[in-house]
Amino acid sequence: MSQGKVESDAIAFNAAISACEQGEKALRLFGIMTQSRLESSTITFNCAMGACEKGGEWEKALHLFSVMTEIQVECYTITLSAAMGACEKGGEREKALYFSNAIAQSKTGLLFLGTGSP
Repeated sequence: MSQGKVESDAIAFNAAISACEQGEKALRLFGIMTQSRLESSTITFNCAMGACEKGGEWEKALHLFSVMTEIQVECYTITLSAAMGACEKGGEREKALYFSNAIAQSKTGLLFLGTGSP
């Protein structure tokens, strides 16, 4: 498979994941993408977390965040914002505050979080 084809397939998956209104659907597409051996990026995770945020599925958003940090995918302010929004919609104010504080402490937008997690 050519590099251009792989990149366009990943872009198509990211767009489809982003269009999801629920985390469950986004995670299904995420799984298909992984099974297709397409590399998931920060964009992929952000799109999936955004779908979790739309559906108020904070547990799924935090699971994605945990996977990101575990496999060392770069986290940006938008990543934390999606996790924070999912926690807020799910009524998890303390967890949302954790992400809000992390955003406030970021100076560059690129975040490297240690072992401390919500």
